[in-house]
Amino acid sequence: MADGDTLALAEEKVLHRAQRRAIEEAGMYLESTSYDFEKSSGGKSFQASSLEIRTIAAAITKTEILESRRSFENDRPSFFVRIRAIVNLDNLQAAIRRWQSEQQFAEHFRQLQKENADLRAQLHELRTTPTGVRTLIIEPPGRNGAHERARTLVESAIQTLNLRQKLDMTTQAATLDPQSIDPLIVRGQTYLRLVSATYSNTSRPSEYSEYIDNARMDFDRALIIDPKNTWALLGQGDVNTWLKRPDDAAHSYGQALALDPFFDVAHRRLINLYITQARTLTTTKQWSSALMVLQKLLNPQIPDSWLPDHKEAFFLRSEIYQKMNQPTQAIDDLTVVLRVEPTHAQALLSRAKLYQEQLQGRLAKEDFERACILGSVEACEQLP
Repeated sequence: MADGDTLALAEEKVLHRAQRRAIEEAGMYLESTSYDFEKSSGGKSFQASSLEIRTIAAAITKTEILESRRSFENDRPSFFVRIRAIVNLDNLQAAIRRWQSEQQFAEHFRQLQKENADLRAQLHELRTTPTGVRTLIIEPPGRNGAHERARTLVESAIQTLNLRQKLDMTTQAATLDPQSIDPLIVRGQTYLRLVSATYSNTSRPSEYSEYIDNARMDFDRALIIDPKNTWALLGQGDVNTWLKRPDDAAHSYGQALALDPFFDVAHRRLINLYITQARTLTTTKQWSSALMVLQKLLNPQIPDSWLPDHKEAFFLRSEIYQKMNQPTQAIDDLTVVLRVEPTHAQALLSRAKLYQEQLQGRLAKEDFERACILGSVEACEQLP
């Protein structure tokens, strides 16, 4: 008790100490991270270590004072309090999930920055005119071991991260074994990576149109050799996506899935293609057209194992149903989203509003409460 404290203020401090002890015992999250750095420069080494400790506490939702008394010991006031506290761990768990998710996003962002810097350096190298003369000697096809050397080059090209080396290796492999489609597919995908890297740094199509043309020729040639190769069909669909030909791209992806229904890469490409189409249509308020696009994707026979991949499409369709004044269908789609991801705060908030409009107060309150716990301020404002 400080000199300026009143007895009531001192009792309040004692109560806060009791509550803090309850939190520490029932709902405290501790995380420690140690970092060691070593840097060498000019023949000298520098070492540094750091330790980070993060603490996240739960929240007390109810405190019941069981016993409280004051007394004097040796002319000094003494305070005693015994409480029963209800500690809500839901907020703590949500905070931990958000923190871990933010850490994963931060690490992913740093990785993307590093990859982007590497790609920009490789793009600059590819655009730089060679200062010397490069001589490439390739034995003509048909000589002993040409097929095996081509296969080895393709495997090496897949492993390397340098795009120029990938192009050189796959070009050599394609020359050594003209009837092999693997070099064409790997080279075509490399050209598409160059398209993506160039597109992220410039908005001028002239900067990457040549790469698209090269990729298109590789995939077309691969399909001439093997019309039923799913990876070549996937590449053809990717090229058509870049060329803004969604119908042709969907046809290519659909052909790949018809040949291999479990070809997940083509399936996800098709999902992203339809969602992008639908979003473009919703920006111009073409609700019916956007709904027709999503109906191609969201048929009733979707296996449960594929529902997570369709989550964004279901959520988008629920928004379209709301715009078209079809709340029952919107609630059904939001329910599917929440079955896949129970902590989807925006889906909970949207469904709560629809329940509220349909005068289903209990269901609306449950969704508002769950969304509020997950951090939705708008949902918390709806609660009494």
